[in-house]
Amino acid sequence: MSLFSKQNKEVFSKPLNLDHPILVQVLGICSALAVTAQLEPAIVMGLAVTVITAFANVIISVIRNTIPTRIRIVVQLVVVATLVTIVSQVLKAFAYDVSVQLSVYVGLIITNCILMGRLEAFAMQNKPWPSFIDGISNGLGYAMILVIVGGVREFFGRGSLLGFQILPDAVYDLGYVNNGMMTMPAMALILLGCVIWVHRAYFYKEK
Repeated sequence: MSLFSKQNKEVFSKPLNLDHPILVQVLGICSALAVTAQLEPAIVMGLAVTVITAFANVIISVIRNTIPTRIRIVVQLVVVATLVTIVSQVLKAFAYDVSVQLSVYVGLIITNCILMGRLEAFAMQNKPWPSFIDGISNGLGYAMILVIVGGVREFFGRGSLLGFQILPDAVYDLGYVNNGMMTMPAMALILLGCVIWVHRAYFYKEK
């Protein structure tokens, strides 16, 4: 099978729109709501999930024929836990402040519904390269929503993006006040609901 065959292109494109893990399947929303108060931790969390999903898919795909059916979930959890530990240690070493902001949510990637779902539904039935593509695509789909919600919340809640002030002081001098509600967890749920509504109303046509 060609590395960039029509089938592989479909594997890559579907999780970004028609089979989006958050917007369509409504999976992994707990962490999506928890780490989106600012853009930076949202980006890092999205990248972490993408890397872990991609490589976990590859590893499980490579060894899928040797995994006893009765312990396949245990094997999947061991693989994911190993990758999560590696990513967590890398974050602590090179991006400590962000790892503190993400708190326990990096560790909870182990139980992320998107990740475990792709291992069981795709990697266990497909070869390594399509599994890698599927992991990358689902991770990017997840990260895309985190970036959108995190960017909106930080911009309207703090007037900044990635910690840099975007709104000039002149705007505040005119009486503008940051929307403190955007920094509250409830606004993450409301924004995510709005994104899902827009997607389903204008881009996703359910068959």
